[in-house]
Order: sequence, then C-alpha cells, then structure tokens
Amino acid sequence: PAKSMLTNSGAEAMENALKLARGFTGRTGVIAFEGGFHGRTLATLALTGKTKPYKTGLGPLPGPVWHLPYPCPETGVSVEGAMEAINRLFSVSADVGSVGAIVIEPVQGEGGFRACDAAFLIELRRLCDANGMVLIADEIQSGFARTGKMFAMEHAGVAPDILVMGKGIGGGFPLAAITGAEDVMNALAPGGLGGTYSGNPVACAAATGVFDVLRDEKILLRAKQLGEKYATHIAWLRDLPGGHVIGNMRGIGAMRAFEIIADDGTPSAKRLQTLLQRARANGLLLMPSGEHANVVRLLAPLTIPFDQVDEAFAIIGKLLPELAGIAD
Repeated sequence: PAKSMLTNSGAEAMENALKLARGFTGRTGVIAFEGGFHGRTLATLALTGKTKPYKTGLGPLPGPVWHLPYPCPETGVSVEGAMEAINRLFSVSADVGSVGAIVIEPVQGEGGFRACDAAFLIELRRLCDANGMVLIADEIQSGFARTGKMFAMEHAGVAPDILVMGKGIGGGFPLAAITGAEDVMNALAPGGLGGTYSGNPVACAAATGVFDVLRDEKILLRAKQLGEKYATHIAWLRDLPGGHVIGNMRGIGAMRAFEIIADDGTPSAKRLQTLLQRARANGLLLMPSGEHANVVRLLAPLTIPFDQVDEAFAIIGKLLPELAGIAD
C-alpha cells in the first residue's frame, strides 16, 4: 500500500521527500545528478546540479550531496559509465552506508529535456534495494501525461520509493504531492509532515478537474500525438532557410525540446536569446533550458489546439534567417 501527502509546491514536496528518506534510513547522504533541478529552497538547491543562477552567492548548502553524471545521449555518458561513477563514489568519497537516498528526474526539466537511459533507472532500483536506500523520482515536470505515460518512470518499468509530483497536478493552482510506500511515508513521528495550506480545497478541486480531463479527453494518447506533431515541425524547421541553427531534438512524448546551435554545431545561447526576444515580439513565449542555455523547451498545455502549434512553429520558422545572421 501507498500513502500520499499534499503540499503547495514542488520544492516543498521534495523537501518532505528528503525528510522521509532521512527518517526511514537514518542516513543523511544523497546522490543527485549533474544537470538536475529540484527547487530553489536551500535543501533542494543542494540537490540541483547547476550552479548559475540558482546557487550563486549562497554559500554552503545542506548536505552531504554528491552529483554524478547523468546517462543519456546528450551527455554521452553510458549506463556503464554512470554506474562506474557510483561505484567510484562508494570507494573514494562516501560510505555506501551513509547514503539514504538517490534523487533523479527520469527526464530532466531545466536540464533541457534529457531523458535518462531506462536501463540506468533499473540499475538504480537494484542498487537501492541492495543497500537500503530510498529511490526518489522527481516527476514535478515530467508527470501527469507529459511524456505519454502518466509518469515517466513507467517507460522504464521502475517504481520509486517516493514519487514527487507538482505543476500539472493542479492545472495552474498551487498544488504538489508525494506518494510513497507506506513504511517510508510513516517514517516520521506524527506532526513531522504537514503545512498550513497543504491540501488547499480550491487547489484540490482544480486537481480533480485535471484528472477528469486526463480521463475524458484521453490525454495520454494526445500527449503522444502532440509529441509526434512537435517532431514533424522540428524536422520542417531544419529544411527552411536558416534551418541549420536547429540542433538535435530530445525528449519523450509531448515533453520535447530542440537545440539552437552556432554554425560550427556548438551550443549558441546568443542565438537562443535573440529567438526568445523576437518570438515574444511576435506573440510567442518560449522557454529556455539546458546546460548551455541553448535549448527551447516545448511546454504547451496538453490540451492545446493543434492549429496553435502550427502557428507557433510558423513564427519560429519566420525568424530562422535572422538567427542565422547572428555571429557567435
């Protein structure tokens, strides 16, 4: 059996997941991953695998936290390489008995929609089971049908000990949640979990509406269709004048992104900034992400009319020649 706790934000949910992991294991160490993002509170910043702009000037953060390579095509890190990094950590820097949790996004959000190799998630499950660690899946951005499954961990067939949710659960209202195995969720004394506005009735009413839409409008199927439409449009952009600035596409389902690159194929944050500004002037808001700030995240509502997707990509296509004229 599982239990859940409602919170107000993803960061608050992650904070409570960490508390439960500590309470359940009696250990304080956490393994997180390079390029990951888990919130802006002090403990969640410690988990986040990127310094600027989030950690700049804040000094020491709660720990210990060790950041390891994230295996996916974009990083070039293999499952074997990532597991070797974990084994090296346990032989050089951390005793395996001091680590209470492994925290991972199955698809990184701020990291640029990089999808973790499914085989690595399976290995993490085995590692946690063998060593009494808690596997925490951060699905704040990837959850609730965004990838074509209700949760991205399903693509690997892996169940975490704690699932952290947010964003899409409330349809725009402040609501997040954690769901975990009963013994893990019962790890703290009564009063150890809670918050004044946790489970706000209005936000919960919005969430029930979200679940109705997920079911009645077949959103899991629609996310797959939307992802296919994104892929077709991104390929179309590459064939337009100036299309050489479009780099690789990544992601799963409707959780898609594409790179903006320089003429030599390297990341171009400068061209992306121009795209953001010019698209905004043309009525289109785009969201940047990625390790090099050169990735466009496609985070439209899963209910977006397809003709609006067409319109959005038409605006991007019109701007490509201008981007191509920018020297890095």
